[in-house]
Amino acid sequence: MVLNQRKEAFIKLGLFLSQFSTEGITKKEDILFNDLFFDAFKMQISRAKEFNGWFNQENVLFSLESWSKALTNNNIEKWLSAYEINKTTSKTVAIIMAGNIPLVGFHDFLCVLISGHNVLVKLSSNDKNFIPLIAKYLEYIEPDFKGKIEFTEKKLENFDAVIATGSDNTARYFEYYFGKHPHIIRKNRNTAAVLSGKETEESLEKMMNDVFQYFGLGCRSISKLFLPKGFDLDRIFKAAFPHKDIVNYERYANNYEYNKAVYLMSLFDIRENGFLMLKEDKSYSSPISSLFYEYYENIDELKHKLEQDSDKIQCVTSDIQDLNSIPLGETQNPQLWDYADNVDTLNFLLTL
Repeated sequence: MVLNQRKEAFIKLGLFLSQFSTEGITKKEDILFNDLFFDAFKMQISRAKEFNGWFNQENVLFSLESWSKALTNNNIEKWLSAYEINKTTSKTVAIIMAGNIPLVGFHDFLCVLISGHNVLVKLSSNDKNFIPLIAKYLEYIEPDFKGKIEFTEKKLENFDAVIATGSDNTARYFEYYFGKHPHIIRKNRNTAAVLSGKETEESLEKMMNDVFQYFGLGCRSISKLFLPKGFDLDRIFKAAFPHKDIVNYERYANNYEYNKAVYLMSLFDIRENGFLMLKEDKSYSSPISSLFYEYYENIDELKHKLEQDSDKIQCVTSDIQDLNSIPLGETQNPQLWDYADNVDTLNFLLTL
């Protein structure tokens, strides 16, 4: 199978996924194999919460919509133009996927297949239904994918390289078992927002979308704020107000009440508004329903700190012009060329 066949298959997948968006689910004309797959996807979306209580319909549709926007001809051509993909020998790449947000392992899956390799997938028990369904759709679109995609629940065997995503603890396990193979092993990372104090209310509201999307469970969900001295924390609560109904979601509410109790029993100084807590803390990883913040006085010193802490940070978001960052409100919309942990996955695969 040549590269153009693989590209066309993913473009057609993007068209199929465009039927599922946060605006609603709408069956379109001229979508290949819609009669076979549309209802299956629709049913899986409606049942996703049964398998993972964090996968409500809004978050699942947001993920599917994001991938439909990414998998366009222009985006794929722009992404792949930086590489020479002319592989003649396919290797088998094992992917150990996380399951914290819907389709979180899809980018690795895409990279392996678009580079011409075979993929051996070990799914997370928290997200085990969507990618197999997507794989089946791809096999109908491009039959040459048959035999190149395998899923397993058993011990991983007969592979040439590994891409594994997990926590700091599981990363040690991955290093022990897979360290002798070519590998990418990812650990915990978080996203930080740097504010100047000059942001508009609209910018802050956009930022808060990236706090609450996926209930804050994604590595691109903002968990830490860097604020200039004297910043009014009430501005954060005001920007968060449109998300007040999140506390009606039982799992989120339980986390809010639990973490609030822990903070109060530990005599921590927190600010809260009934659905979000703000705590001054130097850590980057805040629990669900809370945001850590830290004050800074000098932006150059802060830049140095962020560079030193780069192994803890997935991305930085800010509207400060001379900061190497993503605009506020855009962390949950990565492009195909935005790699997790800033490790070029496609380049890794092309050098196997």
